[in-house]
This record gives sequence, structure tokens and C-alpha cells, in this order.
Amino acid sequence: MTPVDVLHDVDAAVALLAAGHLCAIPTETVYGLAAIATNPNAVARVFEAKGRPSDHPLIVHVADVACVGEWIAELPEWAVVLTNAVWPGPLTIVGPRTQLATNDITGGQDTVAVRVPAHPLALALLRKLRERSILGLVAPSANSFGHVSPTTAGHVNDELGTYLSEHGDAILDGGPCQVGVESTIVLATGDQPMILRPGAITQADIERITGVQVAEATGEAPRVSGALASHYAPAAQVMLVNAEQLENLGDAQKTAGLIALASVPTPVGFTRLCAAKTANEFAAQLYSAMREADQEKISVIYVVAPSGTGIERAIADRLARASAQVRG
Repeated sequence: MTPVDVLHDVDAAVALLAAGHLCAIPTETVYGLAAIATNPNAVARVFEAKGRPSDHPLIVHVADVACVGEWIAELPEWAVVLTNAVWPGPLTIVGPRTQLATNDITGGQDTVAVRVPAHPLALALLRKLRERSILGLVAPSANSFGHVSPTTAGHVNDELGTYLSEHGDAILDGGPCQVGVESTIVLATGDQPMILRPGAITQADIERITGVQVAEATGEAPRVSGALASHYAPAAQVMLVNAEQLENLGDAQKTAGLIALASVPTPVGFTRLCAAKTANEFAAQLYSAMREADQEKISVIYVVAPSGTGIERAIADRLARASAQVRG
């Protein structure tokens, strides 16, 4: 098998994408499988590579906040304030689409999701593409659909390397992702923000920045990335427990792994996969820890999630979906 090209030069990634290829790119959240958003053939290959359902919408990544109007027809004032304060950063805004946002991107919906990533390589890439009149990239997580998102170039290679090498695609290596969980997705079609997927930008952040109360999410909201009941799942079974339940397991689980804060002791016989000191560290290490469990052929991962109302909500969301995986 021909090894996939791993790039360290933004100009090489620009040339590859402009030629219609795919390139996995680093963002501050996770690695995305990027394609030119206005190239339908390249967008179709993103769905093919991931095994992603065609009605599952994509997020358009753009170079700066001034580009949002090319994709979203209008935004309420609170959303303008929020994007100006947060971007570049781990926030995605969903608004009414312009004609530029085609059905293959939106999943046939009348809304489109847009964000400005904070990773320096991703920003440099988007800015250089814009100099070529390329207005944005779609970049869903660079993994098979429903699996654990990648937070290093190595993770992308492990999962999609064969496909990428066979098609002349590449990976732009930007080191480990700092945030480690996907962006907060906020619906911006009304007078109040509505969080459709929690992330590092929290409800408290949004309300503090905008001065507007976040509304409760409803079943009438648009479909968005990563919102299916089962998602972010490793091969191992994910079991959510509290510290007391973990202690009562004793040393009966000889092939089990543990993901928890450092303050939680490791039961005898467990493989420690994560010992983060803070919730932010926990988020940054979560997906790598799940992937390590699969590499070690661990069958069950016990997770003691940190409690709180910040990024802890994003962690809880991802873990709930990872533990809901359907098993044959």
C-alpha cells in the first residue's frame, strides 16, 4: 500500500485542495476532512470516504467573520455580536442559507452551518484559498461516520489513510488538537440563541457575550453534525459510572480501561487511559484515550466524567452518544 502523503506545508495543501482532492486538516477542535465547498465532486468524495449519510449536513469553514454573509443570508444582532467576539474559535453558527450553500452541503435543508476555526494552519489555508477566490471548505471530522473523532494526524492515518492514499489525497499535520471536542453549534434564526450541540463555547459564554438568554432546544431545529443518538463511538463498550460505582467494581474487570480525572483512583487490574487534571484536559484527551483502548484491545471503557456546567456539558454529550452505540 502506498503511504498517505503527510504535509507540513500549507501551500502544498492549498494546491491539492484547489485541484479537487481531499485533505485532512487540523482545527482547534478535531481534524476535519476538507474539500472545496463549491466543488460538488469533492464534496461527494467526503461523504464517500466517511461513509456519511447524504442527508447529514456539513459545516462550511471560512477565513474570517466577514465571509459569513456569503453563506448565511442574514443573522440576528446577537449572533453578529457573538461571532465577532468568538471567531476564530470553536463555534458554529446555523442560519438561513444563501444560494452558495447547495443541497449537498445542507442536507437539503434551508439552513447552513458556518464557522471560522482557530488553528493557525487552518486559518492560513483558508486565507490562501480565498486569494484564489475559493470561498470555503467543508470539513467534517476526518474519520469513518459515527466513530471517534481524530485529534492527531496519526488518528486520521489510522482510520482513513488507505482511502486517502488510494485517491491521491493527503493529511496536513498541525499537531494535537487543543480543544479535543467538536465546536458548539448554535442556531441563529430567531431572537434567542439555541444550542444544538454543546462544545467549548458554553451557554454561560453565549449569554455573557450577547446579553440574550439561550432558548431550550426543540425537536423542530435543523439537523446538524454529530447530533445522532449514537456517535463518537470506539469499538470498546463505553460505560458511564460515578466514582462510587467504580469503587464497587473492585478488581473484577481485568480487561477494562478507565477514563477519569486524576483524582479518581484506578481500580486494581484496570488500564488507565486518561488521568487529566482539569475538565479542559479531559476533553482534549478523551478521544485519544478511546482510541488507545481500541489499540490495546480493551473491551470495556469505564468513564467517570467531570461534573460542571462548562465544557463538562460537551463531554457529557459526547459520552452519552458514545455509550449509546448499537451492538450486534
